[in-house]
Amino acid sequence: MKLAYAFCGSFCTHAKALDELELLAEKHDITPVFSEITAATDTRFGTAEELHEKVNKICNNEIIKTIKRAEEVITKGKFDAVIVAPCTGNTLAKIASGITDSTVTMSVKAQLRNRRPVIIALATNDGLSANLFNIAMTLEKKNIYFVPFGQDNAIDKPTSLICNFDKIEDTLELAIQGKQLQPLLL
Repeated sequence: MKLAYAFCGSFCTHAKALDELELLAEKHDITPVFSEITAATDTRFGTAEELHEKVNKICNNEIIKTIKRAEEVITKGKFDAVIVAPCTGNTLAKIASGITDSTVTMSVKAQLRNRRPVIIALATNDGLSANLFNIAMTLEKKNIYFVPFGQDNAIDKPTSLICNFDKIEDTLELAIQGKQLQPLLL
């Protein structure tokens, strides 16, 4: 399959997202997409340059880093699916509201315009608070599928939700058939 794999700024989950990207790249042609924050930000989890190098090595395709490039490539690319892993609460809110002001949201919009699947691998600290409404709104959208998710640390971060990154490929396989992997809530 031909896939786009978009990274948002949940930097603490990038290692898990990279592990799944590596597994998918063994079987599929993948074009990586970086949010503007991901493309430019150094954190305690690594530098932007290190992430660029890792992703380039895995995918061997140019990383899409601008809205203009995302619109050109994803709209015309006939991608089988766009995977947003990790998908932050900020990006999810924009997807739910139809806001297209970033490389990742343009990639999602372009894919949905083509009536093809978008897979959301959620990682947000406000999933059971400010973003709960956006999760519900997005679940109702056609061609959007969620990687099963649950609370990652109910005691210390009671509103935080994170997907099971190991379920990205299973979610992808069913999304191609127009089905949501179940159970959705872990």
